[in-house]
Amino acid sequence: MKILITGGCGFVGSNIAIYLKKKLKKAKISSLDNLTRKGSILNRDRLKIHRIKNFNFNIEKFEKINDLPKFDLIIDCCAEPAIEASRKDPDRVFKTNLIGTFNILKKCKKDNANIIFLSSSRVYSISRLRNFSKSLNISKPLKIKKKINENFDTTNASSLYGFTKLASEKLIREIFFNTKLKYIINRFGVIAGPWQFGKQDQGFVPLWVAKHYLKKKLSYIGFGGYGNQVRDVIHIDDVCEIISIQIKKLKKINNNTFNIGGGLKSYISLKDLTSKCQKITNNKIIIKKVPKTSIFDIPYFITDNKKIKKFYNWEPLKNINIILNDIYQWLHKNKKLRKYF
Repeated sequence: MKILITGGCGFVGSNIAIYLKKKLKKAKISSLDNLTRKGSILNRDRLKIHRIKNFNFNIEKFEKINDLPKFDLIIDCCAEPAIEASRKDPDRVFKTNLIGTFNILKKCKKDNANIIFLSSSRVYSISRLRNFSKSLNISKPLKIKKKINENFDTTNASSLYGFTKLASEKLIREIFFNTKLKYIINRFGVIAGPWQFGKQDQGFVPLWVAKHYLKKKLSYIGFGGYGNQVRDVIHIDDVCEIISIQIKKLKKINNNTFNIGGGLKSYISLKDLTSKCQKITNNKIIIKKVPKTSIFDIPYFITDNKKIKKFYNWEPLKNINIILNDIYQWLHKNKKLRKYF
């Protein structure tokens, strides 16, 4: 099997590529990445160690995608994932996330290739997700009870980023309609682990560990600045495992959409994340309160993994404590990487 991973030098793509290289002994793994994101050069070098070739060009350029070798499966990890980027540079987000997917789908049709598409929990409506807190000034810990499944509202605004991912999902169904080609759409929430160079609005878990480790400042942004907003978090190893399982079962389980995240097994508030990072690093840092946040920010998200468990008899194994410890150990062993934070 020949597999192309778009965004293959990003955090998620590179880890999936290396995992599949080890797991699927007979598969030939390739990457497509323009190497513009922070840490992508480092990940390209990691791929080289495992003899995984990267095609270095922009996913917007269909003529170059069209000239690539034939593939049996494309795993589409390529995206501009930061919500605020969709406000500051909407053209880049639209072209990368939607035009890029369209180009990959044309390649799928040419090659008769299947696709596994990494979508996002941010396809869901902001207004509905904000209803999980009584107000946008969350002075007390939120009650953890409601989980978000695949049928949650997507009809209202979700950010341009969320729109491009939801539109890409629809595009896949349209292009693959009435063909023998198979697809899987995975709506992931927060993914974290080693080799993620996080920012405040994307990849906050390794950012939190790194800032504590390096004794740098952080901020609780939005919802009163109390740090009570909640996310579930899934380890990158669990992401790689479910992708591998989906590949092996693609002939039997396909043309479906799944929510995948840490769920109730692995969730945390920013305030609790601070406490855990203090304990792991033995460092206390200054955390500033910033009461207001972006109109696209949400106070709460817990993934409902019921459907993915039903179809594959699978659920994530690594909880938030394991995730934080793995990130800490990675930082501790790789001193040269600390400059990226």
